[in-house]
Amino acid sequence: MKIVLNGKSHETASTDLASLLAEIDFADAIVATALNGEFVSVDQRDGVSLQPGDRVEIVAPMQGG
Repeated sequence: MKIVLNGKSHETASTDLASLLAEIDFADAIVATALNGEFVSVDQRDGVSLQPGDRVEIVAPMQGG
């Protein structure tokens, strides 16, 4: 199915957010996730289904000063 991942079209076979993260090698990464503009916590990712056209944002923390 086609989704929008970090602003770009992405074809995926994943049906949930956790599977998508594994597919793109982010399964063990410390990242924040949002689906269609709504924050999704780490413990909710397995239960969050993906639908065609969904917008997924994945953000890694950055150090700054």
